[in-house]
Amino acid sequence: MVQVFSGITARNFNRTIHASNPYSISFRHRFFFFFCWKQMYQHITTNNSMRPNDLIGAQDRVSAEGNRNCSSSVQCTPEIEKKYVHHVYDAIAPHFSATRFAKWPKVAEFLNSLRPGSVVLDAGCGNGKYLGFNPDCFFIGCDISPPLIEICAGRGHEVLVADAVNLPYRDNFGDAAISIAVLHHLSTDDRRRKAIEELIRVVRRGGLVLITVWASEQEDKSLLNKWTPLCEKYTEEWVDQSSPPIRSQSASLLESIAETDEDAGVVNQADDRLKNCHDGIEDKTITACSNSNADRNEKNQQEYFVPWHLPFHRAEIGGASAAALESGFAKKDEKKGTVVYNRYYHVFVEGELQRLVSGIKSAAIVDQFYDKSNWCIVVKKL
Repeated sequence: MVQVFSGITARNFNRTIHASNPYSISFRHRFFFFFCWKQMYQHITTNNSMRPNDLIGAQDRVSAEGNRNCSSSVQCTPEIEKKYVHHVYDAIAPHFSATRFAKWPKVAEFLNSLRPGSVVLDAGCGNGKYLGFNPDCFFIGCDISPPLIEICAGRGHEVLVADAVNLPYRDNFGDAAISIAVLHHLSTDDRRRKAIEELIRVVRRGGLVLITVWASEQEDKSLLNKWTPLCEKYTEEWVDQSSPPIRSQSASLLESIAETDEDAGVVNQADDRLKNCHDGIEDKTITACSNSNADRNEKNQQEYFVPWHLPFHRAEIGGASAAALESGFAKKDEKKGTVVYNRYYHVFVEGELQRLVSGIKSAAIVDQFYDKSNWCIVVKKL
């Protein structure tokens, strides 16, 4: 175990990232947590009553330092991801978590195939449904959403807030890594490739990485008509070079909305113009296509907004939801009785994942398949 401890010790990072409460887990896990993370996070504080908003506020305090350390555009979070990925998942975290419990058979098969004692990283772990899945392995997880990480921490998992394109772990520490339904939330080719490179970097030679992404070739073709296509592909030129490499708080922070286990719905918003979430001014960088444009570009369309429905009869209409609705960041669907938040997706075409991996010298694809409207690959580190 000492070799595992020393191998996982994190890289030398100058910014603070917040981890799970080590006092809520077993002694063995507490020792592992302390040994692995102390050098990495010089300023971590924990308590038994940390709330999601505490995590958000704490991360905002280091955003200025992260801004100075942003050395390349690939590690600078684009505005489209901040608004339509980070802030949305922060807002819907409890409801999202309640709907995410079923394990995908292919992911379960991969995790069960690992050798006993394997150290496994789940990058973009969400509510942690795969953490601890194989009781013979040791799992750690990270996600960009503090409210989702707080949910994981409350379940006793080893987790922290981190960015998929800038993982805070040492090289070669893990035996395997998984990235389940994460890369399609990254808005440029360079960022998607960087996230894959990070997954490969942190596993040992011979280690395996499983990656799954939404496919443009959906089994249910009608779903594509219920998503909002974007007229133009998001490119690196749109990235604000002053953006920090970690998520930062919006001027109109969307607080977590407690919800019960109700399934997310979809709604056709193809004719809507999306609004800037800060002051209601139209966002010039994000424009929904007209129906005619969408039809003309249907075969090449990969950029979408996919709605998430929160039942508003239990939402905090007087607080965060009201602000989101007023600014145009969220919309009401009176027919369904929900508040609708849009999430950014880049859906992958056949062969796209393979193309991203092909330029990485230390990686080889050992398996590839299509499963339940997802493209999936297993990569081995050479």
